[in-house]
Amino acid sequence: MSLDTATIEIGLNAVIVAVSGGMPQVVAVAGTRPGEPDGLPFGPFDPLRHRTFEIGLRSWIDDQTALSVGYVEQLYTFGDRGRHMTRGDTGPHVVSVGYLALTRQSCGSDEVLSRHHSSWRSWYDYFPWEDWRQDRPDMLDAEILPALRDWARHTPPADTPLRALGRQERLLLAFGQDGVGWDEERALDRYELLYEAGLVEEALRDGRPAATERPGLPKFGRPMRFDHRRVLATAISRLRAKLKYRPVVFELMPETFTLTELQQSVEAIFGRHLHKQNFRRLVENAELVEPTGATSTATGGRPAALFRFRREILKERPAPGLRVGGR
Repeated sequence: MSLDTATIEIGLNAVIVAVSGGMPQVVAVAGTRPGEPDGLPFGPFDPLRHRTFEIGLRSWIDDQTALSVGYVEQLYTFGDRGRHMTRGDTGPHVVSVGYLALTRQSCGSDEVLSRHHSSWRSWYDYFPWEDWRQDRPDMLDAEILPALRDWARHTPPADTPLRALGRQERLLLAFGQDGVGWDEERALDRYELLYEAGLVEEALRDGRPAATERPGLPKFGRPMRFDHRRVLATAISRLRAKLKYRPVVFELMPETFTLTELQQSVEAIFGRHLHKQNFRRLVENAELVEPTGATSTATGGRPAALFRFRREILKERPAPGLRVGGR
């Protein structure tokens, strides 16, 4: 495709998030060819039918998934050269506007998704190093950090774009080295380091020398089509940050829930275990929930009190959220 004939197509990518069974789930679209990796739901923007990007997004989400999404937020515009193209391709260059969309996983959604070759999948399938709920993932110290430290010791190629921080400093901040704590909000920074170091399949597919020169590529998470794993990492970072100052977690909860269910959902998103009493004290002090007077026996143990989101909080203060900490 020459500059004289280049055309641009605007598309909309959606990271549709739900929490089910204590796991953060995203809608993943299966590849159309054998061996082709998953992708995120995608739909073209039709300016003749849709006045805004968000209207277009909600329209095709409804068509393809039958899911009712509540909170929707624009993430970023992804337009790097080469996305949605192959060498010699004469088609339009696709610029995608990424969105984060939150929903409650509804009954019957699996059947509708399957008709569109889609399914729910844990986002930790794509980013296993982000899940610290049981303990620090073994792959960090056994594989990821040694490979990144080796890469960081080398001088970047001459054509590398200038950055405010060097490789060592970026590694320290992204992965919490040398006394710097793990920051769950830096999921995108961690993925981009792995990509730049040629340690994920997407880098090999894109022909990055750091990947093509490696004798073998480690299996660091499930790959995705094009730059969709970068879009997903952007959504994870955004949602983890958003939960701390906006009550968006309740977009993922049923109308009534126990405090244990709420804690498990928050832990699923953050990828961290939270101290039970500290979490409950935080929720109570923030006045985010109110008791319904009913109880649940779903766990088979003692009846647990059911709560609901106290929507009046939205009128009482501008930005209530859950400023949680790790264990």
